Amino acid sequence: GKKTIDLLRRFESRNVTFVKPDGSWPIVWERAKGMHVWDDAGREYLDFTAAFAVAATGRSLVQLGTDPGRAPLAYGLSLLAAVLYLVATTCLLRGGRTARRVALVAVTVEAVGVVVVGTLSYLATGLFPDKTVWSHFGQGYGFLPLVLPFLGLWWLRASAAPEAGNRLDVRG
Repeated sequence: GKKTIDLLRRFESRNVTFVKPDGSWPIVWERAKGMHVWDDAGREYLDFTAAFAVAATGRSLVQLGTDPGRAPLAYGLSLLAAVLYLVATTCLLRGGRTARRVALVAVTVEAVGVVVVGTLSYLATGLFPDKTVWSHFGQGYGFLPLVLPFLGLWWLRASAAPEAGNRLDVRG
C-alpha cells in the first residue's frame, strides 16, 4: 500500500492520479476473488454496480444533453438508475449499519425500478422510444440491470450477521 502510494507520488502526474496527502486514496487492491476485493488494510469491497454506475451515468447524461425532449421520462429514469448505482456502491464501500441500510433501500428501488420500467417499456412503448438502463429489463446491458439488484439483495441478506459490531448488519 504505502510503497505503491509513494511510487505514484514520485512518478505519476497529479493530473492522472490523485493521491490524498494522508495516503488514503487511491485504494490499493491487495487481492480479489469473484466480486470481492480487499485493500491493503484488509477491508473488503464489492464490485458489482460500479461499472453500471459509470455506464448509466454517461449514457443518461448524453441522452439528456443531446435530445432531452425525445424521451424525458426514460432518460430521467436512466439517470435515477445511475444515481442509485452510485449510492449503493458508495454505501457498500463505506460500510457500517447506516450505510448498509441506505444501500438496501437503493438496491430495493433499483429492483422495483427495473421491473416496473421493464414492464412499461413493453406495454407503453411510446414512453421509452430509446433504450435505457432499465427499459426492456436491461436488455441493452445484457439483462444485468435486472439481475444485479436481486443479487445485491441476496448478498445483503446472506452477509448480514446478527453479532454486534458487524459493519454490514442491517437486522438490528
